[in-house]
Amino acid sequence: MRTSPALRRKLISVAAVSAALLTGTALPAVAAPAQDTAALPAVPAAQTEAAPGVTAERLIVGYKSGADEATSNKAAEADAAAKGADVDFERRLGTGAALVDLGGADKGDVADVVAKYKADPSVAFVVPDRLNQPQADPNDTEYAKQWDLFETTAGMNVPGAWNTTTGSGVTVAVIDTGYVAHSDLAANIVAGYDFIADTAVSVDGNGRDNNPADPGDWYNANECGSGIPASTSSWHGTHVAGTIAAVTNNGKGIAGIAHGAKISPLRVLGKCGGYDSDIIDAITWASGGTVSGVPANTNVAKVINMSLGGDGACSTATQSAINAAVGRGTTVVVASGNDNENVANHNPGNCNNVISVAATNRAGAKASYSNFGSQVDIAAPGGETRTATANGILSTLNSGTKTPVGENYAYYQGTSMATPHVAGLAALLKSANPALTPAQIESAIKTNARALPGACSGGCGAGLADAAKTVAAVSGTGGGTTGAVFTNTTATAVPDNAPAIESSISVTGRTGNAPAALQVGVNITHPYVGDLVIDLVAPDGTAYRLKSSSSDSTDNIDTTYTVDASSETANGTWKLRVQDTAAQDAGTLNSWKLTF
Repeated sequence: MRTSPALRRKLISVAAVSAALLTGTALPAVAAPAQDTAALPAVPAAQTEAAPGVTAERLIVGYKSGADEATSNKAAEADAAAKGADVDFERRLGTGAALVDLGGADKGDVADVVAKYKADPSVAFVVPDRLNQPQADPNDTEYAKQWDLFETTAGMNVPGAWNTTTGSGVTVAVIDTGYVAHSDLAANIVAGYDFIADTAVSVDGNGRDNNPADPGDWYNANECGSGIPASTSSWHGTHVAGTIAAVTNNGKGIAGIAHGAKISPLRVLGKCGGYDSDIIDAITWASGGTVSGVPANTNVAKVINMSLGGDGACSTATQSAINAAVGRGTTVVVASGNDNENVANHNPGNCNNVISVAATNRAGAKASYSNFGSQVDIAAPGGETRTATANGILSTLNSGTKTPVGENYAYYQGTSMATPHVAGLAALLKSANPALTPAQIESAIKTNARALPGACSGGCGAGLADAAKTVAAVSGTGGGTTGAVFTNTTATAVPDNAPAIESSISVTGRTGNAPAALQVGVNITHPYVGDLVIDLVAPDGTAYRLKSSSSDSTDNIDTTYTVDASSETANGTWKLRVQDTAAQDAGTLNSWKLTF
């Protein structure tokens, strides 16, 4: 059964762990092959006991030996009534503890009830009665072969992200060879487009149309250049798409990283490759731009995957298309290339405004073929089949050597295989926090990467992408209370045309860094908001500009700003700095808040 992200955050992968911490009992066995449980987000101590501020529907109260309430239900019932008007004794547990219903109390009332129980000398403990759910690996039959998702050494720690998000609500455009029908992917495919204009490349006998089906990209010896041997059809786009969003928990095949997301297949690669002009139009259309002669896109993508490339610099034309796509809010993820060379010489891995991905092998070192260099942003599993076939990346494919025959699964290697791992992660992040910009998504992925367990001579970016850690960072599940809000409601005057005033919030109980999309809510009364300059000041003194002065003559501010604060330690004193920069009008900072 699937549950909403909000409910999953209440549940308990967290609860199972914290219950074990409380009781000292063993955790239920989980069948994940070689899962790195140490790499999953830590459970804060504050979540192992009911505490003031914790929302709960019921409490489990243990009384000390000798107390009347420890054995008498009538006494426990009277004690519950004394703790709050709506508090009721429900029943006695097998351990002797009392189950107490809170009657739908709000957070403040819960805090009061808990405080009373804690202060009672006859009470040994009070803990929340939390909701648990069955925990299991996906039932996909080939999941155990997907080392790239879960293995401790070099897997991307993907299962740890699924309790929070599976990518729902996000479309990923796969700009590639198109899509060959596969039952383990079909439910997650939405309309795409065939952008190949040249019939010599298209193979399907026509130019551009609304059918992105992959007819095969095979070619004969010397057909793609002198000395180039013959090649069978690759079904490359389908392999890439499966890694991102293969249907999961369907009792067959593989699991997709963002299996709640949708794939829009855009066909740009055919026989011998594909032209920049077609790729540029696909980038534009995928991100919601207009392409002459092509109907408007009804499945605008928030993530683009380009597991393709060529030699040379990033052209001005390609860079322009990428910049426009990012400006429309689409994250562009590209392969660094398979030449074992510096990515500076290979596009689009050397373009700006992209997430350029290097490939690692099963040991967590740079794969022998992968490009490298300072323009690489991140590394992800790309596999290396020369050491063993099973060390490649398993995904959806077709058994046809020229035209489609029957669906199957196969291991591939390449930066083409690493790239969809990161595109899938980007979809998870966008689903978990829709407010994230492409720059914030890139920053979050890089900030939360872990060190490569193996070597990478020449540079593989920030390290190995870590799905669970990154999703936790952007969704507020990485530490402390999920979705914690810290507020300052003390009104502070903002004097007319004067030095800045500051208001402080002390943040405690968080783990690690602030999120990549820290929410800053600001409420200011002022008759001419254009006069105001507003900055958020992190505990280390770094200032983030929320609002500059302008000619805006409207009055009052009641809005929420988003800040990429992922490089800042969450705990500490944060400040809101407000300055009125022009004469005639004064105002008041009524309140502000930080939502982690």
